[in-house]
Amino acid sequence: MAMHRTCDGMRRRDMLRVGALGGSAVTLANHLAWAEEADLPAPAKAAIFVNLGGGPSHLDSFDLKPDAPAEYRGEFKPVATNVPGIYISEHLPKLAACADRYAILRGVSHTLAAHELGSSYIHTGNRPIASLQFPAFGSVAARELSAPAELPPYVAVPQSRQGAGYLGVRYAAFATNATPRKGQPFAVRGMALDGSLSLAQVDRRHELLRDLDSTFQEMASDSQLVEGLDSFSQQAHTIITSRRARAAFDVSRESPAFSAPFGDTEFGQSCLLASRLVEAGVRFVTVQLGGWDTHGENFSKLKDKLLPTLDEGLAALLLGLAEKGLLDSTAVMVTGEFGRTPKINQRAGRDHYPRAMFMLLAGGGIRGGQVVGESDDKGTGPKGDAIRPDDVAASLYRSLGIDPRKEYRTNTGRPVMIVRDGEPIRQLFG
Repeated sequence: MAMHRTCDGMRRRDMLRVGALGGSAVTLANHLAWAEEADLPAPAKAAIFVNLGGGPSHLDSFDLKPDAPAEYRGEFKPVATNVPGIYISEHLPKLAACADRYAILRGVSHTLAAHELGSSYIHTGNRPIASLQFPAFGSVAARELSAPAELPPYVAVPQSRQGAGYLGVRYAAFATNATPRKGQPFAVRGMALDGSLSLAQVDRRHELLRDLDSTFQEMASDSQLVEGLDSFSQQAHTIITSRRARAAFDVSRESPAFSAPFGDTEFGQSCLLASRLVEAGVRFVTVQLGGWDTHGENFSKLKDKLLPTLDEGLAALLLGLAEKGLLDSTAVMVTGEFGRTPKINQRAGRDHYPRAMFMLLAGGGIRGGQVVGESDDKGTGPKGDAIRPDDVAASLYRSLGIDPRKEYRTNTGRPVMIVRDGEPIRQLFG
């Protein structure tokens, strides 16, 4: 893949549980907290994060403003979806036909207009600070959710924009560094044997490396980096010798009838791979679709390539997961790092604009067929309360059964919550 820059329901056992809190009074807040937990759907087992690198225009995709002045509304017309009252871009017909499968978040807002900073915020749910590197969603999932030993818990296709941060390299993404092609076996670098080595030879080399590593163990006993690299070495050996892993990555094993809707694009095939990986037991997969940094020729780029590619691949992913019975147990999040300026510039483009953007969420107990939040009449900012990236992150973690308020400690002993300043958006689960 080309890389682009750029409400109640308290059960008796719960009441007993509350009553067991010593002499503490049972407040209304306590009661509501337990009731909320009791009503939550079963958590998802996996998640797929679709990163739209560069920052897609909200006004030309999922938050059109047909009544705004021409210099704001742009060239595209809204089209009705299969959910009455919800409209999206005319260039997203497949996603319009399955809008009941996902929720649209509008009026998502932050203040970081630089790609790197915005991306870090969106990929972690924490506003970046100079003194700490926060971990990507997938790294937290890799730590919190158990996965089969033969499979990496966190896979990035082809790469991840965000590292493992203070969790350390042990929880970094297994990057494929390539994307699958339709009908062809997908050989991840370092996984497929090239014919020059037998499995027995791989095993002997692994034993030699392990002996060498033990020589330096005392010297590096406190090194988080070395510990992480050793974990990677063990995992790499397990994966390369595992038929289950090689089968999971092989998109050519899908039936033609199932794979056809994903199309021929690298993004579509990456979505197909993501569906295979979560089916096999991988807990978190990141997929990339870049090129959204449309400072110039915004409408032609969107109409001719970006929107059709997204439409085909994402619709196939949602429907494919549903067909396999995996959508309820797989959370899907789709977003870029920010939106784009409501007013069109002199190059028929739109520039960086974090004050208003969209996100999509699906699966994992999230109720599809709804719009959460709203932007104003020109898409220049939220109408009413903004939805913050922190809250979306907390919602994703809640979907996965991970408490976003859980506290970790860095290697220096510093306590840090997974999401420092966010609460799950209740409407998503209603």
